[in-house]
Amino acid sequence: MIQPIRTLWSRYRSIPLIWRIFVAFVLGAGAGIAFGEQMAVVRPVGDLFLRLLNMLVIPIIVFTLLTGIRQLSPAKLGKIGGATVGLYALTTTLAGIIGLAVANVLQPGRGLEFGGGEAQSQAPPSLLDVVLGIVPNNPVAALAEGNLLATVFFVIVFGIALTYVRAQQDALAESVDSVFEAFEVGAEAMFVIVRGVLEFGVLGVFALMASGIGTEGIGLFSSLGELVLAVTIAIVIHIGFTYLVFLMGVVADVSPIAFLSGARDAMVTAFATRSSSGTLPVTMRNADEDLQIAERVYSFTLPVGATANMDGAAIRQAITVMFAANVVGQPLVLTEQVFVLIVAVLISIGTAGVPGAGIVMLTVILTQVGLPLEVVGFVAGVDPILGRIATMNNVTGDLAVSTVVGKWNDGLDLGEGVWSRNLSGVAEFVPGDD
Repeated sequence: MIQPIRTLWSRYRSIPLIWRIFVAFVLGAGAGIAFGEQMAVVRPVGDLFLRLLNMLVIPIIVFTLLTGIRQLSPAKLGKIGGATVGLYALTTTLAGIIGLAVANVLQPGRGLEFGGGEAQSQAPPSLLDVVLGIVPNNPVAALAEGNLLATVFFVIVFGIALTYVRAQQDALAESVDSVFEAFEVGAEAMFVIVRGVLEFGVLGVFALMASGIGTEGIGLFSSLGELVLAVTIAIVIHIGFTYLVFLMGVVADVSPIAFLSGARDAMVTAFATRSSSGTLPVTMRNADEDLQIAERVYSFTLPVGATANMDGAAIRQAITVMFAANVVGQPLVLTEQVFVLIVAVLISIGTAGVPGAGIVMLTVILTQVGLPLEVVGFVAGVDPILGRIATMNNVTGDLAVSTVVGKWNDGLDLGEGVWSRNLSGVAEFVPGDD
């Protein structure tokens, strides 16, 4: 009896988690439609899933942020490092702005009455309060109160300070590495917990969908199409404007069409795998053989991008938070949208390597804005779609930033690779053409 159960469990676990969650999403929606309000009985299972996610927010941000900052040592933050980090911060900020702009125009989720949760936010803060709130009066109190923005600010400052101590005081370098290694162990432990919570999330998503659709009706399910459409439009705009027009056409002054040709393999692989890190070998091959970026440049820019660049996630989160605000009937005012943008940019370096990063980031931001976490269960069902296009966006951004940094540091050979070809009428580039 035990052996068949183990075999069945092994087969179940062999199915990728994201597809098990998707199946739970579909089955939950079907149960909600079929049995209606009777499915409210499973709501506590969904609530437990949300509580588990909320439990992870502060510890995962602290551990993963410090682990990510470890690689940003003063030795690496020279001309190439500074330009790389600055450009990634800029493109992520632009991504968040584009996401918010598209959400304000399309208003996904508006008109849907959602009774699954209530917003908890008070009167919206002023822009000055948002900016001043980044700096905590008491870091320990910020941790205890779940003040994410203040916590992130202090952790970043503390992490950078540790890298400077390690670089300037040889006697303490080993001790500083021990501190970083301890936090890395903590981050790995958090990853284990996240995987466990997401395994339970299969039941949690089923319960949230069944109870939500059963109570609210099919309109809740159909509104997710608006969310997917809004995210897709925003990512197309971001790739077209930020990467092709701005970074390639204006900043680097190279052919946007040639760049797309050189980045094509990595973009397709990222869409297929939903993993920037998993796509990294292909991304490096495109950088080396097609885009002709010097190894001294892409060997730094691409690993950092795979870890810290989350333009697609910034778009996803910005639009999804606006969607959540609309479905509960509490649209976000401008200062609250600025707050969402700041949080998304600041936590991107920490959550990039987290399995289920999109769900974790959404939980973080919804908590900070005071919106109901029930939205997480509904959005999880379309996460496979959103994750693919967002990852493709991220990898495209990694190569775009690498191209610009290479151009700025004499690390881009415009006489070879895609730059030497005449693509769709674009003028051919020859050696020495800047």
